[in-house]
Amino acid sequence: MVGGDRALREKGLHITDIPPGLVARVPAEQRGPGLGRDSVRLLVSRGAAEVSLHAFRELPGLLRAGDVLVVNTSATLPAAVDARLGGEEVVAHFSTRGPDGRWAVELRDRDRAARGTTRPRPGGPAGAVVELPGGERLVLEEPLAAGAERLWWARTSREDVPALLHAYGRPIRYGYTERDQPLSAYQTVFAVPGADGAGSAEMPSAGRPFTAELVAELVRRGVQFAPLTLHTGVASQEAHEPPYPEPYAVPATTAWLVNAAKAAGGRVIAVGTTAVRALESAAGGDGVVRAAGGWTDLVVTPERGVRVVDGLLTGLHEPQASHLLMLEAVAGREAVRRGYAEAAARLCLWHEFGDVHLLLKDESTHTMNC
Repeated sequence: MVGGDRALREKGLHITDIPPGLVARVPAEQRGPGLGRDSVRLLVSRGAAEVSLHAFRELPGLLRAGDVLVVNTSATLPAAVDARLGGEEVVAHFSTRGPDGRWAVELRDRDRAARGTTRPRPGGPAGAVVELPGGERLVLEEPLAAGAERLWWARTSREDVPALLHAYGRPIRYGYTERDQPLSAYQTVFAVPGADGAGSAEMPSAGRPFTAELVAELVRRGVQFAPLTLHTGVASQEAHEPPYPEPYAVPATTAWLVNAAKAAGGRVIAVGTTAVRALESAAGGDGVVRAAGGWTDLVVTPERGVRVVDGLLTGLHEPQASHLLMLEAVAGREAVRRGYAEAAARLCLWHEFGDVHLLLKDESTHTMNC
């Protein structure tokens, strides 16, 4: 799969660069008095025919009784740790714990010009020893994938890496944000700490605007919630690579809720691209979801299509992001193009603390692509 921007442009889907000033630099609740997490805006695309802008708090009135929201319960880890490689200060981003106990990590240089942020650096070399806080060590072994030098498999001297992260780490922060935030700012209302300490290197951010009160109102109106788990790895803000394999689990109760909703004519709406990836990984060619888990390498593209998902609630992605192909698979090329043009025109905010986009299939014309 080629990079997101190139693939989109080859298909005739042109997404503009993020307009200056439209990056969310702090969480919504820090932008003014009386604001909460749900004080973001909600762009709604109903196929390519209609685009409208709402307050996120209006979501209950935009969904229907019988709809199911599929949410990712993965908790965010404080995955950035100060470290040393030789005599050099670096930051280790812990991405994903592999089935053999190794961790995929990305080493980054400190950005002295923007305090608290980092810059990309060459990966490796193999055998390099990274000194971690508390006297722990990290030994780089090999790139995560052939030809991809950013993430490396590494072994740690400490078996309980999540405990190390909670003792010395902080949330991964990118340069477009204004300042460091506490870990609580990166947890969604759906987050459930893993029994083994597992979690996501980066927040499943589509769920961030939800509050307990909004969830209660949605349930009161007949919207159901179906949980699953997918632990997200480190997404490079520079490389715009397709997603790597990630661990996921779709429980039997979620499979039952989704299948029952589909049978009754309800819509299945994924909260975030991670929920799409996990749910579609658990769906058979017949569109039936079954309890499943393990590792998924699924990349959802327009050619593959979606078998289960009728809608997607997600943030606004950069023009090079491979996630845009997933959006096109759910809602269609023209719906994505028109939605992003409207987002720019209406001064919506990008990134994890920004506004959100609900893409719904055009129910009058859509046919399932299996």
